[in-house]
Amino acid sequence: MKTFTTPVSQFLGAGVLGLMLASGVQADNHGMKKDIVDTAAGAGQFETLVAAVQAADLVDTLKGEGPFTVFAPTDDAFAALPEGTVASLLEPENKDQLQSILTYHVVAGKIMAEDAMAADSATTVQGQDVTITTMDGSVMIDDATVVQADIEASNGVIHVIDSVLMPE
Repeated sequence: MKTFTTPVSQFLGAGVLGLMLASGVQADNHGMKKDIVDTAAGAGQFETLVAAVQAADLVDTLKGEGPFTVFAPTDDAFAALPEGTVASLLEPENKDQLQSILTYHVVAGKIMAEDAMAADSATTVQGQDVTITTMDGSVMIDDATVVQADIEASNGVIHVIDSVLMPE
């Protein structure tokens, strides 16, 4: 059994790069790759995630050096949550719960899809492990399917997932 216990910064960074490549926004006007937050913001499918990262005061962290691997739920993934869930999580009094959920989507270190497929789990920045399984050519993170992998960013990598991960 292989488990990743890399720093969160490494994990988040890898996810952002993948998002950048997926969105076609690979560099800023200085020829440098964008960080995870800017990559996600520019992709057009992570508006809810970006708003949540802002509400949780995690922007500076995810713009940090990293590297990070981020399992990034799409807007559709957030929309699939029970009605009112996102609005409730974005309220200031629920900031701690929102931070816990969001940091459960981040692994320290840069974990590319090929490496993730060889692992059984990864320890999140939140502190709990996510389960990694490979079935019929698909990679699952807990119950979420990776729909796009290896979007590289200047401080890590982003893997797009089809549902929101919830810590226990």
